[in-house]
Amino acid sequence: MNAFLHFRSCCRDYGGIMSGLGSDSWWKKTLYITGGALLAAAAYLLHELLAIRKEQELDSKDAIILHQFSRPKNGVPSLSPLCLKTETYLRMVDLPYQNYFDGKLSPQGKMPWIEYNHKQVSGSEFIIDFLEEQLGVNLNSSLSPQERAVSRAVTKMVEEHLYWPIAYCQWVDNLEETQKLLAMNGPLRDALKWVLGHLNGSMVRREMYGHGIGRFSPEEVYSLMEKDMRTLATLLGDKKYFMGPKMSAVDASVFGHLAQAMWTLPGTRPEQLIKGELINLAMFCERMRRRFWPEWFVDAEDLYYEAGDSESSGSASPTGLLDFGLFSRTDTLEESDSSGHSHASTHSPDTDPSLFDSDVGTGSDNEPPLKPKPDLEIEP
Repeated sequence: MNAFLHFRSCCRDYGGIMSGLGSDSWWKKTLYITGGALLAAAAYLLHELLAIRKEQELDSKDAIILHQFSRPKNGVPSLSPLCLKTETYLRMVDLPYQNYFDGKLSPQGKMPWIEYNHKQVSGSEFIIDFLEEQLGVNLNSSLSPQERAVSRAVTKMVEEHLYWPIAYCQWVDNLEETQKLLAMNGPLRDALKWVLGHLNGSMVRREMYGHGIGRFSPEEVYSLMEKDMRTLATLLGDKKYFMGPKMSAVDASVFGHLAQAMWTLPGTRPEQLIKGELINLAMFCERMRRRFWPEWFVDAEDLYYEAGDSESSGSASPTGLLDFGLFSRTDTLEESDSSGHSHASTHSPDTDPSLFDSDVGTGSDNEPPLKPKPDLEIEP
């Protein structure tokens, strides 16, 4: 009897819902259908990103496994400044590592994170501290106490302040273009890109509001960004790296953020600044790219904001970034050429003589070029 009454109640509720739908206007019906489709797409996306898959066993004994987001489609290693910072740092200190693009966040809900000797560490700052303690690497060993203080202050300005205007430009102001860079496959890839893009945009807005910077107008947000970028340009001056002729950890952090302005935000205010008035920041980014990312090609016009003014006649170079899972400089150094210069045409596109070619080196006039090791990447 109870089952019968429950069935009648369900039928009455169902009939009421359908009657309500029939009496509603057409736009409300469309809203219900669209909302259901979006929920279905979001559920599918979450399933793809978070569902437990049959994965290869990862042995992190004496091996660094770097978990990060998938490579974007335009050849830039990552749309995440902190992921790009961490991977660049590993290359700077010459530590072999394996990439794992599984999209799985750390137990703290962070990305990137690493595994080493079955220990998990998340957060780029803690990752660097952990590697310094466990493996004895230290890019700041040559810095004085005052220089280390300046380096930390600059790092915090970049990661806690400049980060947000860059994220706002990527995932709010320039969302449509950023969505195109997401690497997704399958019949629902366009819908998934749309859902993921808008989820990220909503998250950025919410976290910016909590941070405080999101409570200001877009114009005010960009004015704060410009002040940060001008501060960086003044600090860098005509030096090769931010703390002088030798690279330090702050260079990885700054590069991870400025590379987004250089190569992922075409036509935006960050790109206009870095490729225009603050050209020394663009030179710094290109210097870092050539030295630590030899497989990452860019076109010559990507070094300037006004591409039409550059008279580059070189042929286009491949723009796709190969996903090298294991990278080491020590085992892959080539014999230096007789001229002693470190520029190698095999690693960079041909460009006309410019301030980039005259100044962008690999940090040492007689250091041989780099090349990545064969692909040992683990795919989920």
